[in-house]
Amino acid sequence: MPTRVIGFAAALSVALSVAGACAAQPAKGKAADGAMLFKQNCSACHQAAGQGVPRAFPALAGNTFVQGDPKAVAFVLLNGRGGMPNFREDLSNEQIAAVLTYVRSAWGNRAAPVAVATVVAAQRGTAGRQDAPSVLPYH
Repeated sequence: MPTRVIGFAAALSVALSVAGACAAQPAKGKAADGAMLFKQNCSACHQAAGQGVPRAFPALAGNTFVQGDPKAVAFVLLNGRGGMPNFREDLSNEQIAAVLTYVRSAWGNRAAPVAVATVVAAQRGTAGRQDAPSVLPYH
């Protein structure tokens, strides 16, 4: 009997993992959901309301960098920074644009949407790179 339970648990775990991976990818022709992508990929560190964790993960709510140059913000998401992972291989350009558009308009942030072309431009070079420690401290 324990073998059946373990086998079922393993099968359930694989099924949930596959479902989660599928949920992260938008259906063909369907726009990526920035809020969902944020919840799946960012909220564990930056928190659901974008308030971050003091001295660990920067707040995104009210963050001037996040609301600034969209190419610089895309560069950080693509390449990571400090302890932040990069999402270059995990999210499509459309998904990166969607999550950045969400973050730039959520929690009182008032910045323009991020176009997929901006994400592509950020991939091509280091023009948007921000190395100053004040950009996103703790990242």
